[in-house]
Amino acid sequence: MKNLLSTALMLLLGLGIRVSCVQAQDVAQYGDKITEEGAIKSTKLAKKLKNKESAALKVKGDIVETCSMKGCWMTLDMGNGETMMVKFKDYAFFVPKTAQEGNTAIIDGVAKKELIDVETLRHYAEDAGKSESEIAAITKPETRWMFEAKGVIIKSNK
Repeated sequence: MKNLLSTALMLLLGLGIRVSCVQAQDVAQYGDKITEEGAIKSTKLAKKLKNKESAALKVKGDIVETCSMKGCWMTLDMGNGETMMVKFKDYAFFVPKTAQEGNTAIIDGVAKKELIDVETLRHYAEDAGKSESEIAAITKPETRWMFEAKGVIIKSNK
């Protein structure tokens, strides 16, 4: 009986440790503590902000790309081939350089459309590890959705 209880206790403890480790790998938080509650899908952002210059809100979307140099920015899929650049408030935190590849991000902060100059676009392309020819092909400024996040949650979809 004593051996049976010891074995059961060890199994339960082992399961508890394994579950907590899996949870720690599946969800990670950066910057301010935020929740997923109230987040809109990134594919609906343009429609929600149609007549606004900017808005404070939470957004949930698939990560497309992350800065390969430091993790100092990432892009989220907005649908129809459009992405939104996400930077981090006051450069106070970064996300892992490998945070993409099918993971989902929940971000809390301010979204707005901005005109990005050629020099900055080339800098982002360089950070993303683009080739010299891809960087040289950037010759015009672009209007893009930008987001300054005060907090980020990254959920692994693997």
